[in-house]
Amino acid sequence: MAPEETRGFTGEDAPPQSILDRCVRCGLCLPACPTYLETRVETSSPRGRITLIEAVANQRIDLGSPGFVHQMHECLGCGACGTACPSGVDYGSLLAAARTQVERVAPLGSPTPRALRSIVSGRLFERRRLFRALVRCYAWFGALGPRELRRYVGRLSARFFRPSGQRLRSATLERRATLFYHAGCVEQVAFSETCQASLRVLQHCGCEVVVPGDQVCCGAWAIAAGQPERARALARRNVAAFERADADILVADSAGCSAAMKDYRTLLAADPAWSNRAARFSLRVRDATEWLDEIGIAPELGALALRVAYVDPCRLVHRQRVAGSALRLLRRIPGLAVRVGEEATICCGGPGAYALRQPEMSRRLAARKLDCALASEPDAIVTADPECALQLRAELRARGNTLPVRHVVELLDDAYAAYRPTSGASAASASSTVW
Repeated sequence: MAPEETRGFTGEDAPPQSILDRCVRCGLCLPACPTYLETRVETSSPRGRITLIEAVANQRIDLGSPGFVHQMHECLGCGACGTACPSGVDYGSLLAAARTQVERVAPLGSPTPRALRSIVSGRLFERRRLFRALVRCYAWFGALGPRELRRYVGRLSARFFRPSGQRLRSATLERRATLFYHAGCVEQVAFSETCQASLRVLQHCGCEVVVPGDQVCCGAWAIAAGQPERARALARRNVAAFERADADILVADSAGCSAAMKDYRTLLAADPAWSNRAARFSLRVRDATEWLDEIGIAPELGALALRVAYVDPCRLVHRQRVAGSALRLLRRIPGLAVRVGEEATICCGGPGAYALRQPEMSRRLAARKLDCALASEPDAIVTADPECALQLRAELRARGNTLPVRHVVELLDDAYAAYRPTSGASAASASSTVW
């Protein structure tokens, strides 16, 4: 590409100057930023990256300069800076726009093998049969896969969860809502047990659940790869699938998926044929922990004698601003001792394709997060996002530690299975604790 083509930003997806102008350079975002906490380098902070974006906008540095490209991809997009920002800077929009511009001149992951690059950008998720076939091959011959993929994913089962038009009745006499269950792409092949647990818990709490086969990837990985047009195409397909399902609410138990789909109203805002439909859709999206906390869970919970460390997914607490729902659910389980450690809301380094795109920083953040979780000597680590679970499991494997990492809905499912009507009083008396 000619040098003049890499000067400044161009097109409709350029970072908006109005957002750049909102940043007052106060620095309150720095202690919330995971990469800044690791490096203590200004350019690895939201304030530093905004300064870089502004420098490219004013053509003081080149769009394709290695330092700029690196910083746009080193950022996790976790949203912690937005929670900390007193000026309401929409940093996420700036980052997405900057990555889109970078993709023109320095395609994401260009030094990596083509197959791994396809995973990193989420392209394989759009071809589910091919994706499942490749995952099955990986499950059989995983030792032959790329090193970073082996570290991140580990060994996989060949058992998958397949959305195929299932319609599951409420387990109670009263149907409280009809839900569209969206299963995350990674979750379908790596956490099929989480999908099944979610369905059972939602049914147990009085919901009829439909699992349409025409649902597709939420588009989060495409956004992270700087490919908004692909994300918009996926968003339109999910909106149409939800409308055809005639459901009241869409529930996802992957915090990354629910965060991405709540953003469809912004992603499709400039599309006159889809903007209103996307806005209605986004208002109907709930994370599974958010929904269960909202409607109230069934009380027939058996006791679980476990000490667990809860890890907040950044895409739940920061991107969706849903705080406390998962903890309230866990504290309903009799006998469960729940601990929230230091830096509970600092990203683990595992959102989307980050662990494959930035392996060194991802490992540093995973180690930091795991050290905090293990400080309480728990029997298990609990989170509300399968990609957080993948990241923490990878770091545990690297340490030779077999501690389980579970999803909130899996513990609820275990508690419902452990309930015995004759022991209801004793189970209720064994209330959960915080230690």
